[in-house]
Amino acid sequence: MDAAESLCADRRLRLTPVRRRVLELLLAAPKAQGAYDVLSGLNRDAPPRQPPAAYRALDFLVAHGLAHRIERLNAYVACASPGSTHRPAFLICRACDRVAETPDLTPDRLKREADAQGFRIEATVVEAVGLCPACAP
Repeated sequence: MDAAESLCADRRLRLTPVRRRVLELLLAAPKAQGAYDVLSGLNRDAPPRQPPAAYRALDFLVAHGLAHRIERLNAYVACASPGSTHRPAFLICRACDRVAETPDLTPDRLKREADAQGFRIEATVVEAVGLCPACAP
């Protein structure tokens, strides 16, 4: 939370109570959380909120590098390195849906292939599916 608060202060961003609570929920969750999981967590603590409140908070957190959207699961995790420019990969357990963020990956081969075709990459998402240590036989 300290890193998020510092990042928001440095960038003059508002970490509203709802945004803060959504990030706290992501940080405390044992696995990636869908928007409705987040909404459920928000509604446990305060007056009921509608889905747009969760989606707006999640969009803010992703846009500012405080969370990541896991495409395969249509869910979100808190960023392991908030405030740093990085291109992580995600290791997703197919049995329990736990997600681990890996350190920065440099997709040099992909960039070379794209350059050869005149394609400009704007974003890369790497999601590897397998079994985590707890689920592996």
